[in-house]
Amino acid sequence: MYAGKSQGLKRVIWVGSSKKDLLQLPARVVDVFGYALFLAQTGGKHAQAKPLKGFGSAGVLEIVEDWEGNSYRAVYTVRLPGHVFVLHAFQKKSKRGASTPGKDLDLIRKRWKVAEELTKEMKA
Repeated sequence: MYAGKSQGLKRVIWVGSSKKDLLQLPARVVDVFGYALFLAQTGGKHAQAKPLKGFGSAGVLEIVEDWEGNSYRAVYTVRLPGHVFVLHAFQKKSKRGASTPGKDLDLIRKRWKVAEELTKEMKA
């Protein structure tokens, strides 16, 4: 986990290998996701950011970027106070439908729980 903070912005907390995974994606995709995270830090929302299904009111957002025939996803939440938690970044490999694969959803759920725990620890 890595945390970065600039003055006046919400702090970004990278859960698990999310930063390493993001930086392994194509540069154009990294730029789009990076800008989306910057907007989240300032309280804004990228035009491509949509609620991730299956997380109810948890405020988990997903950004989808297609590049050279491949689909990439970044998942984050701003629902936890004062922070942007980046939960996952990956290339969607499945060619069936637009839904996020189950193994990725499971990982996002685990990392959401980690983010909740970190928030509790930071309050204490």
